[in-house]
Amino acid sequence: MFDIRWIRENAVAFDRALAKRGYEASAAKLIALDDSRRSHITKLQEAQERRNAASKEIGKAKGSGDDARAQELIDEVAQIKAFIQSGEEEERKLIADLEAAMAVIPNLPHDDVPVGEDEAGNVLLKTHGEKPVFTFNEAPKEHYELGEDLGGMDFAAAAKLSGSRFVILKGQIARLERALGQFMIDLHTQENGYTEVSPPLLVHSDPLYGTGQLPKFEEDLFKTTTDHYLIPTAEIPLTNLVAGEILPEDQLPLRVTALTYCFRSEAGSAGRDTRGMLRQHQFQKCELVSVTKPEDSLNELERMLGCAEKVLQKLGLHYRVMTLCSGDMGFGARKTYDIEVWLPGQDTYREISSCSVCGDFQARRMNARFRPADSKQPLHVHTLNGSGIAVGRALIAVLENYQNGDGTITVPDVLRPYMGGLEKIG
Repeated sequence: MFDIRWIRENAVAFDRALAKRGYEASAAKLIALDDSRRSHITKLQEAQERRNAASKEIGKAKGSGDDARAQELIDEVAQIKAFIQSGEEEERKLIADLEAAMAVIPNLPHDDVPVGEDEAGNVLLKTHGEKPVFTFNEAPKEHYELGEDLGGMDFAAAAKLSGSRFVILKGQIARLERALGQFMIDLHTQENGYTEVSPPLLVHSDPLYGTGQLPKFEEDLFKTTTDHYLIPTAEIPLTNLVAGEILPEDQLPLRVTALTYCFRSEAGSAGRDTRGMLRQHQFQKCELVSVTKPEDSLNELERMLGCAEKVLQKLGLHYRVMTLCSGDMGFGARKTYDIEVWLPGQDTYREISSCSVCGDFQARRMNARFRPADSKQPLHVHTLNGSGIAVGRALIAVLENYQNGDGTITVPDVLRPYMGGLEKIG
């Protein structure tokens, strides 16, 4: 969400920034809607002033015995009252029209974000580690081949229960997934300074509006009742912990994390990644959320990226970090880093984490603010979110990178305490 006063003062810059994201110029339309609102409010204020004045004149007319004039004024006040009542409803409609128009416009990219239309415009920031070298002669297998051969992945049984894009994990593969999630949440709470939260998996529409999923992306959500949705990411309940709040400055930065199931309809990805676990309707993810003062948010993005990278570093996985271009960022982001892990079975990199700074975009939608120590005027906070990391994709990466020629999977050292000391899955 944006400040319409800022748009008025920076209309050209606003439209230029939208153009970087591939959106049409919108400043003139938004200003016109605001002009209608302002004009109507002026008429209401003038009507209220006339009503007050006429009410005083009624008393004077009666006091002077001019009953005819008094009746004229009484009739005028009644008409004005009716106009104001209908006018207040019209004011609410004009405000709603302006807010609805702004609600579907994406956040503006930061100045240092590369300009591009899609993922082809993303820029390599850095790489870490080396691709694994296998001693067996066959080509590395994909995760679903490994999982099915080990009897630990059953897509057919899941399809009988729930349809496509689900999987049943069994035995040590199920335990490995659980170990990954526990390792991540322990790392972020014990080493990275995040507070663990166990949030609801069902939320009302307001939190989804606050973080930008509604109204634009409703088709990507699973709606369960009139006003309940399954969360597509724990970003939603975690970020909305500060919705409607005015935080003391000394409570910032606020850093929270959660290991939860997430649910996505994948409405826009028909036909993509239909084999295996890469794109599921239900998956686990360890989410990181930060709430900061405005001047601290860009540094916090770098810190958050480092926290997510540490997961892959401790797992011994090769990855690269990409700075997303303006056309490939998420709706609410001002700047985003994607971490892409190497998958030898696919012979390619795949996204496993995305870390974004949103500026005050979400805070304005949620009305989340803080009070500076040296000021009585509250300011909007800045929000950030990142995957720390996607558990299912981490499972895929471990299976493919730690596979052996005999079909077994070596358990990474850092996960063995969570696996009862198990060194290989076979």
